[in-house]
Amino acid sequence: MDRRRGWEILGITTGAFFVTMVARLTLSPLVPDIIETFGVSKSATGIALTGMWAAYALFQFPGGTLADRIGERGTILFAIGATGAASVILAFAPSFLWLAIFAVVLGTGAGFYYTAGSAYLTRQFENTGRALGIHEIGASAAGLIAPVAVAFLAVRFGWRAGPILPAVLAFIVVGLIVLRLPSTPPATPDRKLREQLDIGRLWALLSRPEIRFTAILAVPGYFTWQSFASFFPTFLVEYTGLSTPTASVIFGGVFAVTLAGTPTLGSLSDSIGRDLSLMIAFAVGSVGFVIFLLGDGWPMILLGTVLVGGGLSFPGVLNSRFMDHLSSTERGTGFGLVRTIVLMISSLGSGVTGTLADGWGWPAAYGFTALLFAGLVGVLLVRSIRT
Repeated sequence: MDRRRGWEILGITTGAFFVTMVARLTLSPLVPDIIETFGVSKSATGIALTGMWAAYALFQFPGGTLADRIGERGTILFAIGATGAASVILAFAPSFLWLAIFAVVLGTGAGFYYTAGSAYLTRQFENTGRALGIHEIGASAAGLIAPVAVAFLAVRFGWRAGPILPAVLAFIVVGLIVLRLPSTPPATPDRKLREQLDIGRLWALLSRPEIRFTAILAVPGYFTWQSFASFFPTFLVEYTGLSTPTASVIFGGVFAVTLAGTPTLGSLSDSIGRDLSLMIAFAVGSVGFVIFLLGDGWPMILLGTVLVGGGLSFPGVLNSRFMDHLSSTERGTGFGLVRTIVLMISSLGSGVTGTLADGWGWPAAYGFTALLFAGLVGVLLVRSIRT
């Protein structure tokens, strides 16, 4: 593949991931307006958002299975189209019930994307760490841009304009996929669905030492990411005393760091190895959270922002580690199964962090995330010594 074509493929798939993340992040800034419009409680709105994120996690596995049967490109096209359509319906939802239902549909459509997109890139590129690292820029850019863009649209045109943004982006990306993204043959087109979902075969995959070990790293890693995404701005306001706008800027600043950190770490992992790269990221992230808890003043806040952003740049390397130990026929169904299990468990990060903050304060909540990252460094260090 020539260099220009490779960048085009990376650009389209990263744009697709960006769309799915923008769509999932769109509703959070609109919660006050949704509550006022439909006269519902915060808990009801929270349940709707939980349903969306749970659906995203759950459909990683079916997304991989579909990619194996019809090809990754077709699955990507379906996922982005479904995400765009659900966003449009959300914008015109006549009642809260319909909004909640299509929030779940949105999460489902977005969930079909990631496994297929990662498997597609793994088949296209030899340096998977670099490719998947660049792919993660889609999530970082969404975290940086979506809240600000949606808030602007809501103020200017009303909250229903918010979901139109990911819808428009989705349909643009659908066009790019149709016109410019090369198709790939299905990995297992003749394998019966019963064989793909064979419990014994799937259990054997999960029982492989390297897959199991990577999952052990992934659960607390994504748990920490979920903890950060859910409560970090509130932590900055209540614990460090920053204003809400300033806290939002710092929150976006962490995502800005991951824009550079994720592809850099992915490329580094192709050179020095996945485990050493992960060890560096987890160590940096742990120190960053500690600085926010113990430091004082703007120099410490800025240093903590850089370090936490560096720590949260790990997903591309972690996913590459999974792909390293999956055959070409397992990177759809197998990776989707692993993603579903990991994300379903790590989604508890929001609830646990909130509970710790309510019961014991923010030092306990984010001290626990720092401890998790430090524990992962210890696990990797012990493994490197033994091997």
